[in-house]
Amino acid sequence: MDLLDRLLGHDAWTTGQVLASAAGLTDAQLDQDFDIGHRTVRETLAHLIGNVEVWTDLMAERPMRADAAGPATLAALQRRYAAAAADFGQGARARREAGELNSIYMDVLDRPPRAKSVGGTILHVLTHNHQHRAELLHMLQRLGCQDLVEGDVLGWEMQAEKESGKGRGSTEAAPG
Repeated sequence: MDLLDRLLGHDAWTTGQVLASAAGLTDAQLDQDFDIGHRTVRETLAHLIGNVEVWTDLMAERPMRADAAGPATLAALQRRYAAAAADFGQGARARREAGELNSIYMDVLDRPPRAKSVGGTILHVLTHNHQHRAELLHMLQRLGCQDLVEGDVLGWEMQAEKESGKGRGSTEAAPG
């Protein structure tokens, strides 16, 4: 498993764990105001997911997908994230396989549009997600959620090895 596969696998799995930890929250808890992130669990999740979608569309140089209307249910956010993470991961891996991580695309949302690198954008999305997951974990802890994932890469790698039945030193990719 190479570095990109590790980063993508960790990002998708860890964000999925955060979404799962929020599953028992009421609508009032999902919308409780905090002094971090995008102020609520629901809005911070929607922002994180929207960010993955927008940057994936920009790198693919395709029209932006439509914004989801109104407050989303947690189940809808989970489905949306699963689709966005799969799309982002497939695009990132395809660009790696084509030797295009250093290629440039135009960010048409900037005014004026600006050139950005594919590899830099992939790293931006992953680090952006990490930042918001930390905020979400803090909010979830303050809401009384138990057994929250730590979210570190080595912890994910150990869990992935356990789930796949592969021991250390395996050359097969961990599930992501």
